[in-house]
Amino acid sequence: MTNLLASRPASGGDAPQPRPPSRGLLVAAVLLVLVAVVGVATGNGTYLLGALGFVVALLVSVTLHEAGHFLTARRYGMKATQFFVGFGPTLWSRQTGETEWGVKAVPAGGFVKIVGMTQLEEVDPEDEPRAFWRQPWRQRAVVLAAGSTVHFVLAALLVLLGSFAIGKAVERAPGIGAISECVPVSASAKASCDDPDAVPPPAEQAGLRPGDVVVSVAGERTSGYVQFLEQIRSAPERAVDVVVDRDGTRQTLTVTPVAVQRESLTEKGEIETVGAIGVAPQFRQGTERLGPVDALQHSGDVAVLMVEGIQRTVTEKLGTITQVYSDDRDPEGFIGIVGAGRISGEVLASEETLSFKVLSFLVLVAGLNLFVGLFNLLPLLPLDGGHLAVLFFEQVRDRLRRLRGYAGELQRVDLNRLLPLTYAVVVFFAGFTVWLLGADIVNPIRISP
Repeated sequence: MTNLLASRPASGGDAPQPRPPSRGLLVAAVLLVLVAVVGVATGNGTYLLGALGFVVALLVSVTLHEAGHFLTARRYGMKATQFFVGFGPTLWSRQTGETEWGVKAVPAGGFVKIVGMTQLEEVDPEDEPRAFWRQPWRQRAVVLAAGSTVHFVLAALLVLLGSFAIGKAVERAPGIGAISECVPVSASAKASCDDPDAVPPPAEQAGLRPGDVVVSVAGERTSGYVQFLEQIRSAPERAVDVVVDRDGTRQTLTVTPVAVQRESLTEKGEIETVGAIGVAPQFRQGTERLGPVDALQHSGDVAVLMVEGIQRTVTEKLGTITQVYSDDRDPEGFIGIVGAGRISGEVLASEETLSFKVLSFLVLVAGLNLFVGLFNLLPLLPLDGGHLAVLFFEQVRDRLRRLRGYAGELQRVDLNRLLPLTYAVVVFFAGFTVWLLGADIVNPIRISP
């Protein structure tokens, strides 16, 4: 993002000096220790590798975002004096020519400092022609939108790479993840094993075990857990043969699903009598190669699903933000950077195929880039979208004034007057980030049991 907060009137024209790195190194060391502790706690080095891979992908995305601002600004002759990745204490910086390059301790963003973001900023006389606010409005719009554009391009390339090089995710034969303690007959959300009508799980009585892979039910081959669920639901109080693969050996077990009341899978809110055996799924994922045309179409489908997912999270899950510390935390709700890193680690540490892990990682990073790109376009300062909103407001206002015959010098919006609102936005999102950070640590969303 272009840095409005660093664009206030300067006290002098001295070139920025490298900052002492000791405090920044301490913060970075603490962050690395936290990541390492999580990895050690899981007892899985692959998990740690996945989490670190996500951090690296985040840093690359942030760097390319800032490069979009920097390169377009330089392309139009503007002067960029700082290019930093991260926020907080400085780990490293170096002055090269007219630009100070640096890395900060917290890898959650970055900024490019362009001279003359506002008219009130003190600019050396020789730099006046290169000041941001003096450039044509279309060039300024391109510079401001370049960061989000980079994110959208990255997201598209990652989705295309996954679709063309790997294919699409498909569910393999369903597995039994766990056997329930009981099967409540009631459809009530409060139903439990203490209910008088709760019965022992038929799956346990039939000899099913966690880890069994379901091959067929009643002679019909089972290709996924949804199909397995439908096969069981359609056979209340009727004995059916279930063929399972247990440690490479196929066995036929006879199970009689108990009749229970459950919500219909097709008619929302309608209760129907179906069969249940008391098992939890063990989803087993794989991939399927696609031809060029199918891969292109699948990429479009994935992109649409990503946008719909972000929209659903913002519009439908906003009310769940107060539940992130409770046992009722929505697994499809908001997560922070730590939570996303944890999910990346769990994906890589799972027992799924390597191709599925790589595809999932690519989609996760693509989704991150799409979200960050859209987030940065929000019409709020100091986000890029806030600067764009001010720029477009100026153009509309100036056109209206010209139409009314105004011939005087047109004034730019004084961004410094908007600093109180800008600080409020920064404080809000900083608090929101810390809120999610704490939830991701003490009450994380997990994709595996």
